[in-house]
Amino acid sequence: MRLVMVYREQSEARLAVETFIRDFETQTGGEIEVIDPDTRAGAGFCETYDVTSYPTLLALTPEGTPTMVWRHTLPTIMDASAYK
Repeated sequence: MRLVMVYREQSEARLAVETFIRDFETQTGGEIEVIDPDTRAGAGFCETYDVTSYPTLLALTPEGTPTMVWRHTLPTIMDASAYK
């Protein structure tokens, strides 16, 4: 599984998102990939996965199929860790 967080650094959610990522990595040893929707690659990712709101956390299979998507509200570390 691959966890991907899509968010804008220049947003009011920044602190919550960065704290969540840091805590997740510390508590689980897993990684969360970060994507900026304002880059060319990020815009392409958002189009592919229909991400239109931020923050959005996606759990993707190795083939790239989304198995879980959290929009606007971050999950608990425990819930997200099931997909690491």
